[in-house]
Amino acid sequence: MSEQQAFDATARKRLYWHSRRGMWELDLMLVPFFENCFDGLSNEDQTAYQTLIAREDQDLFLWLMRRGEPDDPALVPIITSIIDYAESTRTGDVRPL
Repeated sequence: MSEQQAFDATARKRLYWHSRRGMWELDLMLVPFFENCFDGLSNEDQTAYQTLIAREDQDLFLWLMRRGEPDDPALVPIITSIIDYAESTRTGDVRPL
């Protein structure tokens, strides 16, 4: 494995762990999205995801629950992608509170 590949694997693992949050609701949206979609994102969207993950849980919760929008419009497309993925993979008759 080359040094660059090792760095990428390490960086990806770190980003996975940063996707795990202190709020269960965020974990349910971010972890599956990361596991199933991150590698297929464009470089721009991967950068936006990394920027998003650096934000506070309270902000992420508001944005992912569609109760607000980020001050950075560059985050809107990745937030929309996460929401769309969560809705497309939702199973059962789970209703939001």
